[in-house]
Amino acid sequence: MRVALGLSYNGSAYQGWQSQLSGQTVQDKLEAALRKFTTQRVSTLCAGRTDAGVHGIMQVVHFDTELDRDTYSWVRGTNANLPRDIAVQWAVHTTAAFHCRACATSRRYAYVLYESPVRPSVDHGRVGWTFHKLDANAMQQAANVLLGEHDFTSFRASQCQALSPVKTLMEVSMSQRGAYWRIEFEANAFLHHMIRNIMGCLVQIGQGRKPVAWMADVLAARDRRAAAPTFSPDGLYFLGPRYDPHWGIPDRTAAYDGLP
Repeated sequence: MRVALGLSYNGSAYQGWQSQLSGQTVQDKLEAALRKFTTQRVSTLCAGRTDAGVHGIMQVVHFDTELDRDTYSWVRGTNANLPRDIAVQWAVHTTAAFHCRACATSRRYAYVLYESPVRPSVDHGRVGWTFHKLDANAMQQAANVLLGEHDFTSFRASQCQALSPVKTLMEVSMSQRGAYWRIEFEANAFLHHMIRNIMGCLVQIGQGRKPVAWMADVLAARDRRAAAPTFSPDGLYFLGPRYDPHWGIPDRTAAYDGLP
């Protein structure tokens, strides 16, 4: 039986998603919880790996098991063995044809940015921060330059393992509520640090340090040195993948509404 789980987590305490010898990753914690619940070793695959400090609103994973448990039991039993900052939101019984990564038609992220002359406190680790006022129109114009299929080498980390830097960015939308900005990204796939590197450029443009036209120059350069420094991971949230409806995979979780 193949089981898919939707997972949410606060990534502040973890060294990213992917398992490491330290055991301090979200995947390590999830697989340890599944092992306690099932008394068997369970190996998981995820829809999109997240870096250290990055949060997950709906990370989708799948694994194969011979155990026949109802979906409610998978949620409750796994959560009973997880740390308080990681929780399974739902479980779905699926088929061997479903693959959480290969079947995803797109992936979504949000970046939450706090605009204030004083650093965040209650939201420490959960928001990026800028102490300069931002120009929403300039940022949106610059973001629109990136829409469509492009070579995103200028926004790619040196350790990125993707086979190609060419990705299709479908949407970049911005909204503001008081001091909080929410910037959402959707693409067929993302490169390592791609969003954080784009955010670094958007913030510089929003602050007036760079003109809107600079974004096109950065994109055309296909050189990481042309872009801004990588922005903080604190405000980055993996909202989850999208799938064809016939798979029966939820499109969102309740935690989605908790972001500004």
